[in-house]
This record gives sequence, C-alpha cells and structure tokens, in this order.
Amino acid sequence: MDVFEDFLTNIEDESHRARMIEIIDWVQQTFPELQKRFAWKQPMFTDHGTFIIGFSVATKHISVAPEGKSMDLFVTKIEKADYTHGTKMFRIKFDQDINYDLLREIIEFNIEDKKDCETFWRK
Repeated sequence: MDVFEDFLTNIEDESHRARMIEIIDWVQQTFPELQKRFAWKQPMFTDHGTFIIGFSVATKHISVAPEGKSMDLFVTKIEKADYTHGTKMFRIKFDQDINYDLLREIIEFNIEDKKDCETFWRK
C-alpha cells in the first residue's frame, strides 16, 4: 500500500484529489531520490530523514509547506505566481495553474541547503 493512499482516498472532491495526485506524482517523478512520509496529517517528502516539502488540502486550495527559510527566500516568486502565503507555507488555489518551475526551485534549494542537516526541521 502506498504511504499516501489513505490520505488521497479521503479527499472527497474528485477534482481536488486529482490535483493532489498530480502534484505528488510530479514530485516523485522529478525527485525519485526523495522518500515519502505521512505525518502531521499531510503527505511530505524527506531526504536522508530531513523534511524537504509537505502538502495539505483545504476547501479552496492546496497548501505547500517548504519551511520558513525557503518561504523567506522565495516569497517574491511566490507572490509573482499569484499565490497567497503565510510564514511557512503558500496556497495554490484549485483554479490556479501549478508553477512547477517554482516548486522545482524550492525543492532543489531545500535538498541542497539541508544536505548536511541531521534533524528533521531546520534549527
């Protein structure tokens, strides 16, 4: 059984489920070295035991959580993509395009920045 299967089957809206599957599949295909983990009620991807990126579903959007440091560095690009954000996450509305170039850049940054990290979260 896939680590994310229960999470995905419990997304009631089929179009929202399909959108989440699309993003998760893209991450898996683009970064096959990352490990899947389900924690804090959300699918996430890790590298050598450290958090890289996580996702969650809300009524009107998918939340993307790359950690605060990444948010600080990419906030201008996140805003330019027309995504709303908090301090440690940004939101992709279900009617918005997914900016995969931005996601790739954030994930690549986290992998490189955390290559020597020995904890799950940055300290």
